[in-house]
Amino acid sequence: MSSIEMKTNQLENTSPYPLMAPRHEEIDLLGLMSTLYAAKKQIITITLLFALCGLAVSFLLPQKWTSEAIITPPETRNVIGLRRAMVDITVLGVDANIDGGNLYNMFLKKFESQELREQFLAKSPYVQTLVENADVDKSALYRAISNVSEKFKAVNNIDPKKTDNAPYTSWTLSFTAPDAETAQQVLQSYVEFIAAEVNKDVIANVKNALELKIAFEKNRLALDRAALENQHNVNLERLGYSLQVANAAGLTDPVYSNGQAGKDDPDYSVALGAKGLTEKLKIEQSIKDVAQLNASIQNRDHILNSLEAIKLGEIDFKPYQFQMQPSLPLKKDGPGKALIIVLATLVGLIVASGVVLVRGAFTSRMHID
Repeated sequence: MSSIEMKTNQLENTSPYPLMAPRHEEIDLLGLMSTLYAAKKQIITITLLFALCGLAVSFLLPQKWTSEAIITPPETRNVIGLRRAMVDITVLGVDANIDGGNLYNMFLKKFESQELREQFLAKSPYVQTLVENADVDKSALYRAISNVSEKFKAVNNIDPKKTDNAPYTSWTLSFTAPDAETAQQVLQSYVEFIAAEVNKDVIANVKNALELKIAFEKNRLALDRAALENQHNVNLERLGYSLQVANAAGLTDPVYSNGQAGKDDPDYSVALGAKGLTEKLKIEQSIKDVAQLNASIQNRDHILNSLEAIKLGEIDFKPYQFQMQPSLPLKKDGPGKALIIVLATLVGLIVASGVVLVRGAFTSRMHID
């Protein structure tokens, strides 16, 4: 027997056991549908339970309504009252450094101030309704204020990644509350509160600048008056000495009136003669106010009196311009009730079908075994 025949026989007799035929597993869709149809009552029951749970969740979820307002830098009509009040102050040399851009930035800065939010909310009726009673302890009130303050938002509408931004700067201010009316009312009240704080700060800054200017002018005027007073006293002393020299020299009349020519004394002038020096000394002694013959001092004294006469009362201005007033929300935040119920129903249908199919698969496997 050849080696080729021996190898063939060996391969043929290698396995005395018959090989299992390959199994072709396919999904029986009709069988699955019949299984689901047989358990239709169970599927419907579970689906209805999930739908009811979704309905309950939709009612239990906290309601969130967001009111929004869009602001831009103030326009001329918003700050015309402030500019009118600043005319006299600016003319008198008071530099308060106030313009629309500064007012706008100050408003945004104060809107984000946690301290001002706490001050506003501590007196807000909305926060008082969140606590159980008026005698609540400070820690509970502080927690309520902190939770509510986080619902204020200020977002810059200019996105550096976009190229189609508006050609002006604008910010969106928002507040979220359990109902639409409260959200709108609280946001409106807070915007007005911050505007009032800006108003108070601006007026206080102008008053401080005015007080500093008045103090500066008073001190400088006092120094200049003291210098003039000293000069006046020196003039009186020199005139007295000059008169003594003229009398000693026998110069009664002015030197130039007699046709005489001479060099005057550099320390004590005697050119006026004794009569002229006597009259001049009387005039100098009659001066009670050293600024009487000084126009510069009189002008500055007038400026000081004008500064002290300025009275800053209430100045009506707005540090912003509304592009959109605080809105009344028409749609609450998050998914609606219908969407929650539909999603819960779909989840219930999937879970019920899965349970039925898995149970049917286990049952068929146990029968095969």
